Amino acid sequence: MGHPIKRDHSRFRKIVKGKIRSNLRKFISKGEMPAPKSDGTVKIPMPSIEIPRFKFGEQSQGGTGQGEGQPGDPVDGQQGEEPGQGEAGQGEGKKELEVELTIEELAGILGEELELPNIEPKGKKSIQSTTDRYTSIGVVGPDSLKHFKRSYKNALKRQISVGSYNPENPIIIPVKNDFRYRSAKSTVQYENAAVVIYMMDVSGSMGDEQKEIVRTESYWINLWLRTQYKDIEIRYIIHDATAKEVDEDTFFRTRESGGTLISSAYKLCRDIIVADYNPVEWNIYPFQFSDGDNWSTDDTKECLDILDSHLIPSSNIFCYGQVDSRYGSGQFYNDLIKKYGKDSEDLILSKIENKEAILDSIKDFLGKGK
Repeated sequence: MGHPIKRDHSRFRKIVKGKIRSNLRKFISKGEMPAPKSDGTVKIPMPSIEIPRFKFGEQSQGGTGQGEGQPGDPVDGQQGEEPGQGEAGQGEGKKELEVELTIEELAGILGEELELPNIEPKGKKSIQSTTDRYTSIGVVGPDSLKHFKRSYKNALKRQISVGSYNPENPIIIPVKNDFRYRSAKSTVQYENAAVVIYMMDVSGSMGDEQKEIVRTESYWINLWLRTQYKDIEIRYIIHDATAKEVDEDTFFRTRESGGTLISSAYKLCRDIIVADYNPVEWNIYPFQFSDGDNWSTDDTKECLDILDSHLIPSSNIFCYGQVDSRYGSGQFYNDLIKKYGKDSEDLILSKIENKEAILDSIKDFLGKGK
């Protein structure tokens, strides 16, 4: 068995993860997207945990605090202030506890809650990754990697061998040749490469609430995919009647007032894949978010042709998320259902009615392990 403190800490971590998991839906529905720190951890607001404490018995023994009176009565017979009448205090208010988790731990909680399978990569391209592990001992190195136990042993053996060691006065003085240093051994690994291409309708019918849903969902999708691939590239496309590639900040802040031609985004997505991502080598994940409005049935037919000829064959999965909007007709979802059905293995459809539906939508998209 390990040290009691380590066992208690491990048990506490399990309790914390269980609390976060049970409150994950509420956490995500609030639009929470914890930013990672430089050390790869994130801070998560912690739901209250009941701390063990002593509880006094019945008031039968007398003693401090057990005289006459009722809860809320003023001390020493003084009358309390009316609510809101007192002066400003200097004490601290109630704070929400925050705990630190690694990105991998947070993604693991998401995966456990949604029962997400590990992804089976489709592309063959590999990214070389080098990991250094300090598993050996060297005779040179910086002071920060000095191995004190090994250095002490060498100095002790040297002094014993030359007869300078005195058991009555055991002073060990290392010299330069006694010092030993931790030495790194490099391990080369090869990881599959992946690219995520987000497409979003930014026409007038897509408001701030719809964009916030897309922003939150894409954050948690990226969180999971980053644990499945060593490194991923992310590209962003916005469109109304025309499409263009933008950076992340522009993607979530742009709003236009024109009409909608979904085919413009599909064409640009196709061109990006052809130019930069060979489907034989890359794992490709296009995600499209829209309220389902499209300009015409002719454009919808063109979209279906591009899906059949390029986007679906090139992708691990193609995901379409329809965000409910009071101004959107939602017809494009119906057109995709009619063409591909609800149980397609290659094109995943999800309706996102509000922020509470984000978690279910993520399960729709990632639940097949592709």
